[in-house]
Amino acid sequence: MRVGRCACSFCRRHGARTSGDPAGSVEFRAEPGSLSRYRFGLGITDYLLCAKCGTYVGAVMADEGGQKSGQLGIVNVNALDIRDTFDPVPPLHVYDGEDEARRRARRRKFWMKTTVIA
Repeated sequence: MRVGRCACSFCRRHGARTSGDPAGSVEFRAEPGSLSRYRFGLGITDYLLCAKCGTYVGAVMADEGGQKSGQLGIVNVNALDIRDTFDPVPPLHVYDGEDEARRRARRRKFWMKTTVIA
């Protein structure tokens, strides 16, 4: 699976290493009220954080117009018990200057179908 680091201040602050498998899917399952959602930048993505400890667990974006219609997302591998199996220093990606259309197109290519149950 492709793992990367985003250069934005949010991801750098959280030390995030994120991954998506465009051929796969992910389900974030948590007790009601235990996930907080945070938006910034273009405002098209919900960043999912543990409401108790603040750990950034993943991100999800609605994508009704895409081929994978529904929600697309990524996982912060640092939130997984198997985090040590992933590259400790994956490539850093800079997305400054991306407009909404380009951002959605990139995410459709690399993110995976996502369900959030919380």
